[in-house]
Amino acid sequence: MREAIAAIFIIFGLIVFLISIFGIFRFKYVLNRMHAAALGDTLGLGLIVVGLMIYSLNFFVVAKLLLIILFFWLSAPIATHSIAKVEVLTNKNYEERVREK
Repeated sequence: MREAIAAIFIIFGLIVFLISIFGIFRFKYVLNRMHAAALGDTLGLGLIVVGLMIYSLNFFVVAKLLLIILFFWLSAPIATHSIAKVEVLTNKNYEERVREK
């Protein structure tokens, strides 16, 4: 039963990654692509790691996986924000793209 629940979490995580990849290739503007990638990575990695935690009942393995989630959830928004800031500062057509139509 535990393996089945872990497999469900891992499969849902992979599905989220696939949807995120589709969003990356579907959107045309870099900030929209970054948004799809950031949300997909965070949710996909979270589901996969939760599935791995359910599968492995070893306390030290679960603690390491929790640290992986914590590190990723702290570092991913900072990296995404830095990339978005560089895009805003270096793109000459930024004002035209964000103007409401």
